[in-house]
Amino acid sequence: MPTAAEVRREAEGNSCEIFAAYDTLSKIIQRHEATIQKRWSKKTRQQRLQILLNAWPGMPASHRPDFEAVRKESKEQRESGTRYKDHFMWPYINQEDLTQPKVMLLLLNSRGRHPPPTFAAADNASVHLGIASRALVPIFLNNHVMVLNRTTTTEGYGKLVVWEDHPNAFEWMHTLKQFLPGEGLVILEVQARLMKFLVDCCHEILHEIPEAELISDAYPVQPESSLETDNDTSGFANLSAMAAEAPYRLPVRLDLARVESFLEAKKSAADDHVWALREDPAYFAQEFLEVKDHRQEMLKDSQGRSHPVTNKLREHLLWARVTGTMLTDAYISLEAFTELHRQAQHLRNLHDKYKAEISPEKDLPEEYMVTLLRFRYFLETTAKSPLERLKMVVASSPPMHKFFVRDPPTDLNSTNIVLRKRAEVKKSKAEEHLIWLLQNLWEDEYNLFLIGLPHIMDELERLLQASPEADVLVSAHVIKILGDLSIMAQCSRQLELYQPWAQTFETVSLDHADNFKAEHAQEQNLVSIGRLAEPSGGKFSYPFDKRHTKETVDALRRAEANLDAVWDKIDDQLRSKAPALQETAVNRFLSKPRMLRRTAEWVEPTAPTKDKKVADPDLDTLNRPLSNVFLDHSKDKVQGPKAQQKVKTKTKGVSSAKPAAAPEAPEPENPDPQPTLHVDARTLKVFRILFFNPEINSTPGSVLWNDFLHAMVATGFQAEKLYGSVWQFSSTTLDVERSIHFHEPHPKGKIPFEVARRHGRRLARAYGWFGGMFVLKKK
Repeated sequence: MPTAAEVRREAEGNSCEIFAAYDTLSKIIQRHEATIQKRWSKKTRQQRLQILLNAWPGMPASHRPDFEAVRKESKEQRESGTRYKDHFMWPYINQEDLTQPKVMLLLLNSRGRHPPPTFAAADNASVHLGIASRALVPIFLNNHVMVLNRTTTTEGYGKLVVWEDHPNAFEWMHTLKQFLPGEGLVILEVQARLMKFLVDCCHEILHEIPEAELISDAYPVQPESSLETDNDTSGFANLSAMAAEAPYRLPVRLDLARVESFLEAKKSAADDHVWALREDPAYFAQEFLEVKDHRQEMLKDSQGRSHPVTNKLREHLLWARVTGTMLTDAYISLEAFTELHRQAQHLRNLHDKYKAEISPEKDLPEEYMVTLLRFRYFLETTAKSPLERLKMVVASSPPMHKFFVRDPPTDLNSTNIVLRKRAEVKKSKAEEHLIWLLQNLWEDEYNLFLIGLPHIMDELERLLQASPEADVLVSAHVIKILGDLSIMAQCSRQLELYQPWAQTFETVSLDHADNFKAEHAQEQNLVSIGRLAEPSGGKFSYPFDKRHTKETVDALRRAEANLDAVWDKIDDQLRSKAPALQETAVNRFLSKPRMLRRTAEWVEPTAPTKDKKVADPDLDTLNRPLSNVFLDHSKDKVQGPKAQQKVKTKTKGVSSAKPAAAPEAPEPENPDPQPTLHVDARTLKVFRILFFNPEINSTPGSVLWNDFLHAMVATGFQAEKLYGSVWQFSSTTLDVERSIHFHEPHPKGKIPFEVARRHGRRLARAYGWFGGMFVLKKK
């Protein structure tokens, strides 16, 4: 172990090198940034690579080389001395990323215009995998702490302080407000080589200018050049692009409004999912089949035989399991995201309350800190549910059948199922990497701890976008689960950005762990709801796209009756648990006075008239309570055609009331009238399908995803691609506050008609939209 004098000498040497390089780089960037950007953008990939290799010989080739190093070496090999130190020390210095047009320019801008202490916490986080996996082993020096945060001078940066010499030194070390000496030396080593590399790259790019003249008065300081990023090739904001650029940018600050927006939109989507399961027979049938197709019982065993539960005589057991899974997943998701959104709102309110007191020089106010830690705990714990779902569905998803096999059951009545990889099946590099990443999520808790959920989600998204071979192996059902995980991962990442306090979260949360655990347990009332019912034996054929005749109306009513029978049985089970569910999100959801859309009986038309106004088929409905569990409704109480007309209101926004029977329950009074939106032909075509009326449109059809994006943007929304298939749409011009999530169709870029129709209903519930409010813009 080195002595204090040796550590101090090494730290002072690195600090001097870092600040000297920063001084040079800063002066170069202030004078030549526009020239550097122009030249770098014009160079080919090979020309960029040559500059990088001249400044950093042996630079790793692939993105996140530390991931590759973890896979190549065993734990024992790393601990005995890794062969990949550079991979772990500088994971963001690699050919794949830095040869891209803008990444190197972002790095030069951030490091050249902001002093090294700004990046101390970020550089410490970047070596997390290396240190956690013991590929990097920082030296140990007792009774000392190293100062890197909140200092701006060469003398103060990397200063080694003995506990006895400063009244706060021990507290800095214990709460991680400053750094252990070993950690500090690693950060200084990272920054020293990085800053020298950036200066060398500038010299390579500006090779014709003598080094002494580069920073002389011969070249005056210029205004900072702008560099637009964060968008994908389609021009839309892209969360994966932001994540890929984050290591090269100035560390961003905690954005609680963004966290709240993510969770509000996700809560709304969970709410809409439960609604659609109860209201729409076609959606219920689709979800049922999707869950069934991803059950482990559907996988052939090693002898090529089907699971006993798929036998006709035992098929009812499979139905019960599928229904239980579908219901449990839907209700737990609603519960989880409702609670997370509530906590995020409270957190934002507390931030506003204490913002005058929040300073990097001080501890956070106690109430605010505990609320942050509680939210962090709930995020981590809530993520276990989708992780467990991945464990159950990935290997048994249809695209993955070729890689996995089921062991024959030892007991025909047992629900225990064992899956294993097919040893004889060869995998490509992309397939191997995909399965490794997915297994880290559900199976390998050690690697999940080492890498961290946000980083695994980043890498998974990057792989799916870059490799069609990997993308085709992920079913739409799995993509939706990954979308849930990605929302939680992004919220966790936001908390990690809250420096310098994020450094202390792990230590301080230990004092509150028991309380958080007890509070979370109170939120788990729904976990006990399992196999509640099996689906009706009737078919859910639902010809909603056909012109209304006696035959189609009878078919619609038959499918709706079958679905209502299923939910009556489920609600019978829920009713027995109602007292235990009084404080749950499901209780609040089912207690709302909302009605399902149901088709009225067929009435023979009297005499057709040519000029009669075409009615909206969704308005030709009866009303049925969403649920009888928490409402004072009898099962048979269904409103007739004279039900109060539907009015839909929002916090901000508008709705339309039409003189007809209500498709949904009455909402609060005094709605805002919807404006008429004048749109182009491409947008009008999209909304005519979303709000399809067979009396107006001759045939239903699918919607291209790009057309849907165009239509949403044209009506005042900003589109942002999150992870998986999730897109968030936030209003920019309309008088509405809430955002909404839609899933991009996977793997094909078309929204099937039945899904487009549900998108229309979600827009109607969220904003009060209807088909008649969209008219063609005059040329």
